[in-house]
Amino acid sequence: MGQTDIASLQLPSGAFTGDNWGETDARFVYTAFNALSLLNRLDAIDIDASIQYILSCHNFDGGFGFAPGDESHGGAAFVCLGTLAIAQKLHLIATDQCASWLSERQLPNGGLNGRPEKLEDVCYSWWDLSSLSILGRVDWISWEKLMEFILSCQDPEGGGFSDRPGNMVDVFHTLFGVAGLSLLGMEGLEEVDPVYCMPKKVMERVMKGRR
Repeated sequence: MGQTDIASLQLPSGAFTGDNWGETDARFVYTAFNALSLLNRLDAIDIDASIQYILSCHNFDGGFGFAPGDESHGGAAFVCLGTLAIAQKLHLIATDQCASWLSERQLPNGGLNGRPEKLEDVCYSWWDLSSLSILGRVDWISWEKLMEFILSCQDPEGGGFSDRPGNMVDVFHTLFGVAGLSLLGMEGLEEVDPVYCMPKKVMERVMKGRR
């Protein structure tokens, strides 16, 4: 799928469908912005309409839902903030209010959850933490406690990370566990870009190649 195909999935509302069957939410807006920005073809879409759609997903509590009216969710915060960051529109939201909602996702054991009253999960060491990083508010949570939680989910013999201590490891949680540790500045890990979930040195080469 090239930039023309991606652009064809944009709706008048600014939202994007994920495919020809029409499912629509903020995930697909972020995916489109991510891909088109790497291709240097954001000019192929109506950026302003998409930004208005993303802002309509912003809730009174400071968080974001996946669609207008949806409950605030850590994953939704990432895709919405990632879209705003790519479009250089982060100034349109109340940064501290959003960061406050995200920082409240840290539980006493150090882990992060996706929404109130839910269990901690290593994947939110990416969704929530990357969002705080995009906002420049990573220091609003306890780095030490989060790092301890992530490392407690590691399989010391077989390797990999699980969603919580003692559970089966998988590739999904391993990626986000390592990415979270990178955002926390763990020694020996490549620095990750919080918007693209790719090593910053790779992103620098990609962006340089677009010029």
